[in-house]
Amino acid sequence: MGEDCSPNEVFALLDDEYARAILTATSTQPMSAKTLSEECDASLPTVYRRADRLIECGLLAERTEVVEDGHHYSVYEARLDRLTVELDDGELHVDVEETPADDVADRFTDMWEDI
Repeated sequence: MGEDCSPNEVFALLDDEYARAILTATSTQPMSAKTLSEECDASLPTVYRRADRLIECGLLAERTEVVEDGHHYSVYEARLDRLTVELDDGELHVDVEETPADDVADRFTDMWEDI
């Protein structure tokens, strides 16, 4: 879980229908904000706000895709694998298991191979 997010913040974020929709959509494949806007029936500003907060909490990753004409855009991919909530002896414990982020070297190799 991102260092800037408390368990309460994660719960509040996951209570948001757009944040859940973004995580669900990006769990199968990376998506651009435009695609997420269409998939989640949300405005682009809403997608960007939720994506920023999900990234801050370590639940979503952002990476840059470069297209043949040299332009680039961001794509988002869910990093949340499992969320465990445990109540033990009067204390609430939250454990977030994240998918490891791609290694920078691996992304560079992938980008180079696409050229």
